[in-house]
Amino acid sequence: MSQNPIAETIASLMPRAKAELTELVAFQSVADWAQFPKSESEGAANWVADALRAEGFQDVALLDTPDGTQSVYGFLPGPEGAPTVLLYAHYDVQPPLDDDAWVSPAFELTERDGRWYGRGAADCKGGFIMHLLALRALKANGGVPVGVKVIVEGSEEQGTGGLQQYAEAHPELLTADTIVIGDAGNFRLGLPTVTATLRGMTLVKVKIDTLGGNLHSGMFGGVAPDALAALIRLLDSLRSADGSTTVDGLASDAVWEGLQYPEADFRADAKVLDGVGLIGEGTIADRLWARPAVTVLGIDCPPVVGATPSVHASAGALISLRVPPGVDTAEAIKLLEAHLIAHTPWQAKLELEVVGQGQPFQADTSSPAYASMAAAMQVAYPGQEMQVSGMGGSIPLCNTLTSLYPQAEMLLIGLSEPEAQIHAVNESVSPEELERLSVAEALFLVNYADSKRG
Repeated sequence: MSQNPIAETIASLMPRAKAELTELVAFQSVADWAQFPKSESEGAANWVADALRAEGFQDVALLDTPDGTQSVYGFLPGPEGAPTVLLYAHYDVQPPLDDDAWVSPAFELTERDGRWYGRGAADCKGGFIMHLLALRALKANGGVPVGVKVIVEGSEEQGTGGLQQYAEAHPELLTADTIVIGDAGNFRLGLPTVTATLRGMTLVKVKIDTLGGNLHSGMFGGVAPDALAALIRLLDSLRSADGSTTVDGLASDAVWEGLQYPEADFRADAKVLDGVGLIGEGTIADRLWARPAVTVLGIDCPPVVGATPSVHASAGALISLRVPPGVDTAEAIKLLEAHLIAHTPWQAKLELEVVGQGQPFQADTSSPAYASMAAAMQVAYPGQEMQVSGMGGSIPLCNTLTSLYPQAEMLLIGLSEPEAQIHAVNESVSPEELERLSVAEALFLVNYADSKRG
């Protein structure tokens, strides 16, 4: 990395960053008290609050959000007349899944092959450390040129919406001229990327009933309507023969015009088995970022072990529908429900319950904030230009912030590049990526302040 004072400062701070990330990763801050003690999340929240106080933040507070978790807030005043930037991360993490599959303990930051391994290292405890590094570098080189608000969420991975609800009830708290969401990632390790779109989503529970109770498959099979067979036919109606999502009335032919995703890279990132085909049509980017995608997340039916020769009276499923930018999630839900009703076979009894939803997000990439970030990333990543990508996942908070502060610019960056394996076993962060993105964020704040003065 070509050195400048900010880059040099951040390079000197990396040992401290590793020590701090080690402390933060050690908290088993899964926001599900049935799996992990609430005290672990409270410990992480207090660690974040103490870190903000140590950096001179004012009004540091642990916000009790409606879902029973805590988000951490702090404010660092800037020069008079300077814009305010909101920096976001979350300290809660996904459960470690299979402890035995981790090469090193999930909650012990461990260096191996040039990466730091541990649950939350990239998603998103490392994101908070990134914010700290950027601010420390600025303080060491003339001061932070903008007002800074930091909000660190405690239940993002659970999707229970506590911070969203709190923000809606206290809309003045997070007001800012621009918002940096530190919960995304570069498209490829070493390729500076801003995520400009997110798919929305809905979760729908489906239940089919056909009989008063299970029946002997020899005596009644072939005539009695089987609820499990009805469910299978219904779920199959949601995909065409090539695997494309097919919800009646929901367009699935949009095209992604930006950064493309080579098929070979996708197959490697997704660990697709040799010889197995991909589903859908169009480019990989079309299918991931511009079109709807349905997934059956679970099915209620008897397991193979212990199954009896029965015609089943009831069966159920949980369906996820990812909704691309430009489509209203509420309208997509109506279309999905109408499709499921129309395609339920044999006049079976159908029950539907929407159990979650979030709108898609699309940023304004022509804003001054994007120009400021592009210039910053060119310095942090010499020889590379900032890329703009989509993301197939959802961050519902983005939509809440957009609706509360429609004039605010929003950028999504972060440490979750493909090699990080977030949400999987052996999650890790690249310390070089952490260093470069911290430089980029610091330079962005300088550039952004200059753009507002101009």
